[in-house]
Amino acid sequence: MRGKRVLITGATSGIGLAAAQGLAALGAQLAIVARNEAKAEHAVQQIVAEGGAGTKVDVLSADLASQHSVRELAAEVLARYPRLDVLINNAGAINEHRELTDDGMELTWAVNHLAPFLLSTLLLDRLKESAPARIITTTSDAHKGRLIPFDDMEARSYGQRGYARYGQTKLANILFTVELARRLQGNGVTANCFHPGLVATGFNRNNGALMSTVMVMIKPFSRTPVKGAQTLVWLADSPDVSDQSGGYFVDKRRAMPSQPAQDADAARRLWEISEEQTRASAAPGGAATKEGAATTAPH
Repeated sequence: MRGKRVLITGATSGIGLAAAQGLAALGAQLAIVARNEAKAEHAVQQIVAEGGAGTKVDVLSADLASQHSVRELAAEVLARYPRLDVLINNAGAINEHRELTDDGMELTWAVNHLAPFLLSTLLLDRLKESAPARIITTTSDAHKGRLIPFDDMEARSYGQRGYARYGQTKLANILFTVELARRLQGNGVTANCFHPGLVATGFNRNNGALMSTVMVMIKPFSRTPVKGAQTLVWLADSPDVSDQSGGYFVDKRRAMPSQPAQDADAARRLWEISEEQTRASAAPGGAATKEGAATTAPH
């Protein structure tokens, strides 16, 4: 990884921070995406401490719930970095209640799926120019038992089923990876995703006292962020996966996701819908909020 430019979202805490520390120790040139300036500064201190003398970490500001902000992030990356070796889509959130972003998109879908889809596609040409390059997306085994709601993409039947919606977005991460890998064949850029396991982080602490209590209770049975980040660092660095693409990995091994996650037709259909959902915000004047107030998610 020495000298390679790595862009990682969701690196101010948890798995993302642990992965950034591991990559810094290997000599990577890191650019982390953050929304909270104070958290970013603290993360940089921790990453530099792990990376040692000479470690430099750039901080790029963005709110991944906003497609306009994601576009600005991509533009900044293209302006600052003549090459990009690894893109890590790690940021994610779970929300108990249905909320909409300024783009009129359901919040969990916007952060967990549309943000990595949009950021990756906007940076594809730079990644191809930097080949061999890698795109890695953090997913979860929460995708199992879920289907993409093609007849209800706006999640109007969301109700109180926040975890179910989260699982749908994690399925979308895998299908996105499958279709992205297909489209990247022959370009020297690989696309893979991974499940980090049950990890003790601050995740899901934004959904009230009950969920916070649940997360505390399962902590003794959870992995440390360092353990959860091991497969991510391995996917970014290891020559063992240099020629593998479109894979779902668990504990440094290629694994079999659910049957719906292997549906190539669903992957292509999701890609086309995602293009439509992100194209609207690029139109003059942007997309109007359909209902509800603007909001952001923790990442």
